[in-house]
Amino acid sequence: MKKNDWKERLNIVYSTNPNYSYEMDEDQTQATLEPSQQNLRVQLDRKNRGGKVVTLITGFVGSENDLKNLGKELKNKCGVGGSAKDHEIIIQGDLKQRIFELLKKAGYTKTKSIG
Repeated sequence: MKKNDWKERLNIVYSTNPNYSYEMDEDQTQATLEPSQQNLRVQLDRKNRGGKVVTLITGFVGSENDLKNLGKELKNKCGVGGSAKDHEIIIQGDLKQRIFELLKKAGYTKTKSIG
């Protein structure tokens, strides 16, 4: 990639300064906390889901990759579908107690079951 690639600066106003150099903000990835440091909350949710119940895990602090890996592991162990994005994991069905136990076994000791 070039130092001043124009595609990275599409929404930037033109500068008349000949010495101007656009500095791109580096994407800062958030460091993933250890499982024992995570404050996860496990709850049931049916808002905007057509009446279907899902188990919602919120409060994850870390990178999207680690979130997706945890979501994939939980989905595999429960044998259901779901998704992991925006710092929350959605597992299809009423599996709150099972998810809570799986997280405890995986070392997430500060996990709370809500509702």
